[in-house]
Amino acid sequence: MQSLSPRARALGAAGLCLLIAVVAGLAVDSRLDRHWILRGLTVLLAVACAALLLTDQTRRLRQIVTGVGLGMFGLIIPVSQTTWSKPPEIEFALQVATDAKNAAQKNAQSAVSVADVQAAAEARGGAVGSFPTEKTPQVRGADAYPLIIRAKRDQGRPWACLSFTHGLDAKVRPC
Repeated sequence: MQSLSPRARALGAAGLCLLIAVVAGLAVDSRLDRHWILRGLTVLLAVACAALLLTDQTRRLRQIVTGVGLGMFGLIIPVSQTTWSKPPEIEFALQVATDAKNAAQKNAQSAVSVADVQAAAEARGGAVGSFPTEKTPQVRGADAYPLIIRAKRDQGRPWACLSFTHGLDAKVRPC
């Protein structure tokens, strides 16, 4: 049985990297910032490593280095970006966004109000706005978008920023 040629293996690796990048990008909630620029750069680096495997098969060390680069840029970085894209505070903000949108739709509103978000956050045990301290007694992000969403009422950071565009479309990002 004849093994695949180095050219076929490199093309297969490049195709696999593109598939992993697309699947990892789609696995993230659409309301989150998906870091498309970073994802695009990692795909380009993975394809560049596959191209090196495709063109030069003379030195074993170069094959090993490009293979490791292909693994890092084509698999490890895209998968870890997908896994790390939803820490607990982001997950909480997504749940609050869903609850607030459902409340607005139930009340036949065309847009999610700040009051809807505050009620949803409080119902889940969190709060809206920055945590007031001695150093910064002024509460920020509690009365206009983007709102600061805290998963625990009596805790400051970590928190997430939530805004609604076009009435009911939520956008969540770290802030």
